[in-house]
Amino acid sequence: MGKVYLTGAGPGDIELLTLKAAKVIGMADVIIYDRLANPEILKMAKDGCRFIYVGKEDGRHILPQDQINETIYEMAQRYDVVVRLKGGDPFVFGRGGEEGAYLAQRGVPFEVIPGVTSAISVPAYAGIPVTHRGISVGFRVVTGHEAPGKPKSQIPWENFRSDDTIVFLMGLHNLKQIAAKLMEIGKPKDFPVAVISKGTTPEQQVVVGTLENIYERAKNLPTPALIVVGRVVELREQLRWFDKLV
Repeated sequence: MGKVYLTGAGPGDIELLTLKAAKVIGMADVIIYDRLANPEILKMAKDGCRFIYVGKEDGRHILPQDQINETIYEMAQRYDVVVRLKGGDPFVFGRGGEEGAYLAQRGVPFEVIPGVTSAISVPAYAGIPVTHRGISVGFRVVTGHEAPGKPKSQIPWENFRSDDTIVFLMGLHNLKQIAAKLMEIGKPKDFPVAVISKGTTPEQQVVVGTLENIYERAKNLPTPALIVVGRVVELREQLRWFDKLV
């Protein structure tokens, strides 16, 4: 029985990969990777490493999650070092908890290697701090794409009345509904919103607007994209450092 490393690949910029992640990638006998992991990372693998793509995009899954779990388990029975490479952090809407539980139930040793989460790093590359003195004392990270088939949303919309920054991951296709729901609970129509596409990469695009107009402004952006709601968005004009580099 081999060992599985549930490994965060970071948000896209390969230089944000952690040293620990780079180490296990170089040791890997097989790497099971998703769409959001920078493909350049695979070049760090040793000769003879096997690569298995299990990406998901726009509702189309190469493998459903239960089959991904089983694939990781099967590879652990055949190889000594198995790296499950996931965009961002494996435990921030990365299904890493499900994969770890599947392995634990079957007696497979595993280790979690956290990654730089897009929830903080992507806004930072757009010049948007998720907290700022006098503006926001906290932030929330929320899925923008809930599990299908649920009769009622699990998102606690009523709790979003505060001035905390809200970061929605994977929510571009639900942007219209997200904006409408926030206005419904009392957020003003002119409340600042930013949508960041392909954050931390040279293809990064940032669209800024309000709850009232952000859908029309950002609806054609490519995925992956992240939504930031909060007064901190107004700091972008002063802090947009990355735009000056690319």
